Amino acid sequence: MKASGNTSLLIKQQTSGTILWLTGWSMPDAVFDRLRMLLPHYRHIAVDYSAAGSPEEMLSLTETAVKDMLGIEGSLCRERVAHGPLLLSGWSLGGLLALRLVAKGYADGLILFGATAHFTRPKEEFDRGLADAYLRQMIKGILRDRHAVETNFRKVMFTEQEWEAGLAERLPHTGSWTTQALLAGLQLLRTENGLSQLPSIDCPVLIFHGTEDKICPYGAGLELMNQLPHAKLITLTACGHAPFWGKEAHIADEWRRWWHDHW
Repeated sequence: MKASGNTSLLIKQQTSGTILWLTGWSMPDAVFDRLRMLLPHYRHIAVDYSAAGSPEEMLSLTETAVKDMLGIEGSLCRERVAHGPLLLSGWSLGGLLALRLVAKGYADGLILFGATAHFTRPKEEFDRGLADAYLRQMIKGILRDRHAVETNFRKVMFTEQEWEAGLAERLPHTGSWTTQALLAGLQLLRTENGLSQLPSIDCPVLIFHGTEDKICPYGAGLELMNQLPHAKLITLTACGHAPFWGKEAHIADEWRRWWHDHW
């Protein structure tokens, strides 16, 4: 949209902005559908890396999507005016991808769900991550029986109380990612480390993290809050690795309040 277009629409877009959604490992983008419905004044765009053939392709897909949205060189400013601020929203693996993009200055704000800047950790840091051996075991398992690995992963995502509440059963079915994309995502989780870049990220960051997250432990959320200069952590007690799932209304309220304070 050009600056000479409808003024009321332009103001609305400037006030709201665009959200780029980056989903978690093995998860379809549809997991964000209800949350997006509760944020109707934003333009919503998702990056699909469910068929990526390598970690490099996964990284390239996300960065290319942001560059295409913003335009290049002279057109960047015009695109920002037309669509307002750009927010990145990343869950787990998507959070790692989002942190990399924000560190390069591509966004005005960042929202993280069950995220970390470094997934694999040594034994003394298991309060913030998992052992690399865990991911290596998943990689071997995918080559034998990918359905079993995905199913087990989903079991670990939720707490016992969340299972009893039926949250896990509402997830979209497994199988939306290619086998190569599953492997690429796990390799990226093994190697990506954005800890050193956290202090230089100067945009506002909103973090949602469950206290009972067994995949990205709660300590990882505390670490992000402590090392990011402008971060706010929303702690969700008795919640597992999908802190937005089934809590979309609460998440949307916190999101709107936070962004109103910063924009």
